[in-house]
Amino acid sequence: MSRLKISPSLAISALAAGLALTPQGMTFAQAVQTAPVQAISPQDKAEGAKAHPQLVAEFGGAMTGPQATYVEGVGKNIAVQSGLSNARGDFTVTLLNSPVNNAFAIPGGYVYVTRQLVALMNNEAELAGVLGHEVGHVAAQHSRKRQSAATRNAIIGVLGSVLSGVLLGNGTAGQLGQKIFSHGSQMLTLSYSRAQETEADNLGITYLGRARYDPRAMSTVLTSLAQQNALEARLMGTSNQVPAWASTHPDPASRVRAALVRAGANASGVTNRDGFLRAIDGVMYGDDPHQGVVEGRKFTHPDLKIGFEAPSGFYMINGTRSVSIGGQSGKGEFSTGPYNGDMQAYIAAVFGALTDQGQPRITPSAIQRTTVNGIPAAYATAQVQSSSGQVDVVVFAYEFSKAQAFHFVTISTAGSANQFNSMYASLHRASASEAAAVRARKLVVVTAKAGDTLQSLAARMAYSDAAMERFLVLNALDANSRIVPGQKVKIITY
Repeated sequence: MSRLKISPSLAISALAAGLALTPQGMTFAQAVQTAPVQAISPQDKAEGAKAHPQLVAEFGGAMTGPQATYVEGVGKNIAVQSGLSNARGDFTVTLLNSPVNNAFAIPGGYVYVTRQLVALMNNEAELAGVLGHEVGHVAAQHSRKRQSAATRNAIIGVLGSVLSGVLLGNGTAGQLGQKIFSHGSQMLTLSYSRAQETEADNLGITYLGRARYDPRAMSTVLTSLAQQNALEARLMGTSNQVPAWASTHPDPASRVRAALVRAGANASGVTNRDGFLRAIDGVMYGDDPHQGVVEGRKFTHPDLKIGFEAPSGFYMINGTRSVSIGGQSGKGEFSTGPYNGDMQAYIAAVFGALTDQGQPRITPSAIQRTTVNGIPAAYATAQVQSSSGQVDVVVFAYEFSKAQAFHFVTISTAGSANQFNSMYASLHRASASEAAAVRARKLVVVTAKAGDTLQSLAARMAYSDAAMERFLVLNALDANSRIVPGQKVKIITY
């Protein structure tokens, strides 16, 4: 979590939806009929250039150095296959400093992928396939052809929607839950149709073939994404999480199968696994300490010198602008906002941001003042009526200085707001030693030696939980895979 940033007003695409099968007897190239592609226009360039800095800021900033240069090169190579432009210089490909699995593109030649998603990949063809899919959305002008307006969503907003539906239903309270969970980390996300997603997948595989990559890479990277999502859902204690890249189609397994059929089971081409692994060796993995780090139920921000602990049974997801707290019986968010020394106005502003213009405002109770671990604090509670009963919304704010405040906003079924009391009471100023103990994780490529096994390599992962599961998903392996001397694998270390 870092300071609040302005959300862009431009739709982005994420990997999503399913694929239709290639008609029997036809090659993939014969089956895919691409419409004429409109070249990048001056207007697209201008609009893209305006949105670019906001998008980069939303996702933690742009990475620099050899890894970013490598991703840029792959992205430009695949982008020129689209027909949008034959000039590599017309495309801007950015490696984002974000621990969220995401990739997207916007008109004007701007293409993005997060370091976390790149780390999940296992060869260059997979990287090219993901970026090709995103460029395909732009080449097909899906943002102009959409039948419904862009809908506001969070980077992790799909998870917020799922939790809201389970906990609060789809009425007023459920909508409020989504608002709380996405508050402070919102972006405009375009809701593409399944047909548009199919076309983008088709185009991505087509671009792979044109660039002499193995088109089966689209299927393998989708497999890794599905397995990563399933692992994260298990770690969070839920089985119904839908990732952003699959928000319009919750059956990634069928998409994997269809992508392989389209590419051709016997297809071939370049994968450049070794070159890819050399290029990403050492890339940061997970949270950036400069944006705060989640370790189990503890969150520590060494730069802001702040820390807290989520209640037992809850998990946290660290975003660029906020930390989301989720569980089966409630959820919340930790964030910050403009503060001028007036705690009452600050809390009122947080409540006000939970409803859109034209909707009834939430009326909280009188503000109560207290002190938490030596920090001046204040809180207020509001009850919101839903079709299934009342829910409690709490804003608990802390004054770190006359110019800086932080707050939690939580939602839970009526009468159960006290489940967050331990979290409210845990917020504290992090000591110098506590801040210094926060370490970044990084991906390291190692070469297996004689005697190495899945177990011995997984034991080197810098995690106290699910080390084996994390290792297997990271390397696209399963429990029956065998490690042979000389095999290159990825592990996560400090």
